[in-house]
Amino acid sequence: MSDDEDYVYDEDSGEWMSASELAAKRTAESAVEVRDAVGNILADGDQVTLIKDLEVKGAGQTLKQGTLIKSIRLTGDPQEIDCKYPGIKGLVLRAEFVRKR
Repeated sequence: MSDDEDYVYDEDSGEWMSASELAAKRTAESAVEVRDAVGNILADGDQVTLIKDLEVKGAGQTLKQGTLIKSIRLTGDPQEIDCKYPGIKGLVLRAEFVRKR
């Protein structure tokens, strides 16, 4: 920590802290924990498997149970994950229908 760093007052804790410390604290607090159907914590880049058949609205397609989805991305919503799947653009799945692989 350098001596020329700005300090800001954190109203939650009632303490003065460096701007970088406060930014790190707020980032950690805003991190969303996304869990799959069996309670495993999901992260960006994980592979998941569908636990039931899902009809994809707008694509006229059904994804079957056991389908592997590679490289998911978290959206900031604790129940939704962004996925890439061949032939379906902008696929968003609910975390309750997937299991981490």
